[in-house]
Amino acid sequence: MSIEKVKAFFASRGMLERVMEFDVSSATVELAAQALGVDGSRIAKTLSFSVDGKPVLVVTAGDARIDNAKYKAFFHTKAKMLAHEEAAQLIGHAVGGVCPFAVNEGVAVYLDESLKRFQTVFPACGSGNSAIELTIPELEEHSACLQWVDVCKNWE
Repeated sequence: MSIEKVKAFFASRGMLERVMEFDVSSATVELAAQALGVDGSRIAKTLSFSVDGKPVLVVTAGDARIDNAKYKAFFHTKAKMLAHEEAAQLIGHAVGGVCPFAVNEGVAVYLDESLKRFQTVFPACGSGNSAIELTIPELEEHSACLQWVDVCKNWE
């Protein structure tokens, strides 16, 4: 199970106690914000794409939307999200719990600039009812981020 992989990942870093599991769904930005009692913009949503046939994750602020022109300028291709089945198979986490931790080998992780305005954010932990609160440097470190990107709009 995906959440177990993420829990083992954070346990190996001495952070298991920070992983939160809820009795309610946190599978969308709105539901996660409700479960955590925070503004939806602080939910770090992880979007899964295919770039040249390879899986790519872009972690954005909850209120940000992919800007197709910026995305194409950076990745040199049109934004093509993975289908639900593809995400689970290629990323290692099902939609609703996709996160940048304990992903399959070969998955590239990028963090969007929209996250930098917050002290802490709340990404999922591999299931549709989990999260962890991380500082931006912690998110960068534990997600094995390749680099920061600016591919979103509507958050500024």
